[in-house]
Amino acid sequence: MVERQHPGRGEQQQQQRQQQQPEMDPEAYKQPPFNIPQAPNRRAQAEHDKEKENEEGHLEVPRGVGGREDDTAAQESQQEDSSPAHPYSYHKTSSYHRHSSLAGLAKKDRPSPPEGKKELTEDDCYGVLAYSWPRWKKWAFLCVIAGVQVSMNFNTSVFPNAVVPLSEHFGISEQAARVGQCVYLVLYSFGCELWAPWSEEFGRWPILQLSMFLINIWQLPCAFAPNFGTIVVCRSLGGLSTAGGSVTLGLIADLYEPDDQQWPLAFIVLSSCVGTSIGGVIGGPIQEYLSWQWFFYIQLIFGAAVQIVHFFTPECRSTILIDREAKRRRKATPGLEVYGPNELKVPRISARDAVKIWARPFEMFIREPIVLFLSVLSGFSDALIFIFLEGFPSVYKAWDFSVLESAWAVIPINAAYFAAYLIYLPWIRRYTHTRGKKGAEFAAERRMKLLLFLAPLEPVGLIGFAWTSLGPEPPWRVHWIAPMIFSFLIGIANYAIYFSTVDYMIAAYGPYSASACGGNAFARDFLAGVSAMFAVPMYEGIGTEYPTEWASTILAILSCMVVIPVYVFYWKGPVIRKKSKFAQALAEDREAHGGRRVSQASNLPYGEDPLA
Repeated sequence: MVERQHPGRGEQQQQQRQQQQPEMDPEAYKQPPFNIPQAPNRRAQAEHDKEKENEEGHLEVPRGVGGREDDTAAQESQQEDSSPAHPYSYHKTSSYHRHSSLAGLAKKDRPSPPEGKKELTEDDCYGVLAYSWPRWKKWAFLCVIAGVQVSMNFNTSVFPNAVVPLSEHFGISEQAARVGQCVYLVLYSFGCELWAPWSEEFGRWPILQLSMFLINIWQLPCAFAPNFGTIVVCRSLGGLSTAGGSVTLGLIADLYEPDDQQWPLAFIVLSSCVGTSIGGVIGGPIQEYLSWQWFFYIQLIFGAAVQIVHFFTPECRSTILIDREAKRRRKATPGLEVYGPNELKVPRISARDAVKIWARPFEMFIREPIVLFLSVLSGFSDALIFIFLEGFPSVYKAWDFSVLESAWAVIPINAAYFAAYLIYLPWIRRYTHTRGKKGAEFAAERRMKLLLFLAPLEPVGLIGFAWTSLGPEPPWRVHWIAPMIFSFLIGIANYAIYFSTVDYMIAAYGPYSASACGGNAFARDFLAGVSAMFAVPMYEGIGTEYPTEWASTILAILSCMVVIPVYVFYWKGPVIRKKSKFAQALAEDREAHGGRRVSQASNLPYGEDPLA
């Protein structure tokens, strides 16, 4: 077997690590959702099996893996290799033994295929799945997805600069104009929940294409709106049409196993964070030099450009790729009765199945403690940051900042996101190395360890921002760079909270991570949408001598409610995991497949997969 190498780790280092492997602890496999054996890279084996299939004219399944139970092979392999197996190294002893004893678990509740038909599984065609794409292809694909994510979030962050032009053109108050931002974000939160599960059933590519098409369509009525009501309606439909981060983050599980996902996930989270703040930088020049219609024209141009580029990207959802491979094999070998998981489902999706699929992300949000806890944590933090950014024009009035200068004040936030990304890169490398050495003894909550040090930057940054906003007048004489420095710290904390929460959820929920991340997006966007209506009045309406300072101070106090739960989750994570039955069921499926992610789950406690 070919052992999967981690980024930056040479073959010699792997051999030294294997020589120092501790004895396997059988109890280690009982701690879901992540403490399971590391998956191998099956690409070479799958290509070899594919060649044999073409030569012999029939389906060839790797011995002892997935579709065939070969206890004899398991016993022979155990005799050949009596060395102790490390839980995160894939030796013949551990892999064959586990497959012979657990092969029946993953499908014990799934109906058998019709007589004469065989269902193709991940183990039968691992080489054609997105896990086996070369590194360059994965990162080229991720760059396109990052552009999609920036585009979708740009639509939310550029609108605040349109509030004043819209209020002047349509003769409404600025508070009324903010309704366009509120409805977009609130319905965006529901859109993430509604689109996510369908991407798990029909694939990522068609769902993202349809979502972007609808978003772009709704920009046109906004640009030509005869009244503000048209803008509110079309913004509402645009928000509901947005698949958002639930799909773009969830597809990471299509390309990477849990031990490798942090590298690409950090990049996609960066694109998401930048998208939510870059609109403030670009919106300033639009407000200053162009008419209000250009807010929507630019959203349309940006959205259409990324949709065209995304059109040429491949599908990555495993169940869809397995269906395609089954069709290819039947065409290449007449008489071969092998089918993909979706092909064996008749009808493909019933009305009852549709209800279950749509309900899945909401059910996970309510019934899964992992999803609920981390989504509320991330959502509350995002709402605080949104209120904070909305108050920038009010704060920088003390230095007589123009519209353009207020837009430039957002640049430190964007710089902070890039800085946080760079901070995480060496930590991810160290985490991967340590996990490889300790194996199953390495707690899942260690994924959040760096957050313990970065999360406190949020209240520190907010309180510092509050009392460096006093302005240049005597006796304070504060330079404008001071609040920008503290806003930089806030940006680092926001990135860290977002990354750590989605990293944990994607590792836990694998093929259903889009539904899990939908809960995260729901909380973030819903709370941000609600806060859009009171953010500016809060910064301008507190009846004290220092309204902006006290507004930021209130946010700093509230942010402590975000920081404290981080430590609670870190120390009480095992208890929370045990109560998350959906995650435990997925962990059992991964264990039955030797530590690899599965394309669809079996034996779920609720919200069962209609394809399973």
